[in-house]
Amino acid sequence: MPPRPAAVGDGAILLDAPAPNRPDGKALRAQVPRASHAGWTPAPDRDALRTLRELFATLIPELRALRGQRMARSPLAFYRGSAAVMAADLASTPVTGIRPQISGDAHLANFGGYASPERRLVFDVNDFDETVRGPWEWDVKRLAASLVLAARAIGVRPASCSDAVRQALATYRTRTREYGEMSTLDVWYASIDVRGTVRTALDARARRTWERQEREARGRTALALLPKITEVVDGTMRFIDDPPLLERLPDDDAKAMNVPRVLDDYRGTLRSDAHVLLERFRLVDVARKVVGVGSVGTWCVLALLVDDRGNPLLLQCKEARASVFEPYVGPQAARTYGERVVAGQRLMQAASDALLGWTQIGERSLYVRQFRDMKAAPNLAAMRADELVDFADHCAWALARAHARSGDARAVGAYLGRGDVFDDAIVSFAVAYADQTEKDHAAFVAALPAGGFL
Repeated sequence: MPPRPAAVGDGAILLDAPAPNRPDGKALRAQVPRASHAGWTPAPDRDALRTLRELFATLIPELRALRGQRMARSPLAFYRGSAAVMAADLASTPVTGIRPQISGDAHLANFGGYASPERRLVFDVNDFDETVRGPWEWDVKRLAASLVLAARAIGVRPASCSDAVRQALATYRTRTREYGEMSTLDVWYASIDVRGTVRTALDARARRTWERQEREARGRTALALLPKITEVVDGTMRFIDDPPLLERLPDDDAKAMNVPRVLDDYRGTLRSDAHVLLERFRLVDVARKVVGVGSVGTWCVLALLVDDRGNPLLLQCKEARASVFEPYVGPQAARTYGERVVAGQRLMQAASDALLGWTQIGERSLYVRQFRDMKAAPNLAAMRADELVDFADHCAWALARAHARSGDARAVGAYLGRGDVFDDAIVSFAVAYADQTEKDHAAFVAALPAGGFL
């Protein structure tokens, strides 16, 4: 755990402050040439499987096989579950030294729509398990390589894969330069409304895709999900066991965890209005939930609460660990890992869940949020090539906005410039790193049978 500085108020979040002196972005090109970001050469002692074995050893034992199965499905699925491998790889790549808050895991599947507190559907980065204050280049490279892998998975030709990455990088560059010219408050309040993505879509077909996703997201809520995962027993709503994906916690385990006390501690990290809202609900059931790919094997539970009229509220309590980037950027200022995740999310997102907070269960750090609140999750495998290009374009826009909110967009924009030197370099890196990921995935799949990896 990082050290715990003194508290600075109700729900306070401690963050590393940005450097007071703005670097000369254009001058940085001489120190870190933009073309130096091109290509990828693995270190002689690189061992991706060793890194993953160390990770798997820390996972919940009965979920390790499921994590392995999900990562084995495709190179992109492997990429999603192996952020620790790429963190070590990125640590040796060139950086300018400009360090905003970064997602740390900015692959395509970690962007999408969700409900703002005002119930608008916004598009943004939506995963912050690995967030740290670190080099902006690492997020850009992780996004670019994921785009190559996603494009290859749907049969996009190599030249078109490169074109897609180049377009996304051009968007990141031009949007960053735009944010660099905006006032501090204008950047802070900037957001990407899904209605706006409809207007800025590449063509009529892409606009129809965004409109469909918006309609689907408005129906993708906890209220719509609950009839599928709960039942009423003796007048009380309970989760339905569906192991290993959803498992009710035995009463003894639930009592040992003292979930009510945990939720009380969590309330203390909320704003006072959200604190009052949560006080109107009481806990009725708890179940362990398996989510995603990179989170499988970490501790995650759903907490079902109801108000005095039986109306439900579904919260997700998810384990927060040290970011895979912390060995390379140093400890973060937050007092716990859960607070680090919440701090990064609140800083990078234009609008965050009003019930986003953090807590502890013993030595385990958690962050808490509403579960499935109008979430528009992309189905990358089902996208057409033009839809993927349009989606990636908006991801790059969202990433530029998130970095600008917490960092120095003017300096980064000056470094990137008006030309495509940096864009071309990242295309080269993304293609080479996607090749490396495919090799790592093949080695991982080969090691899985007969317990050869787990």
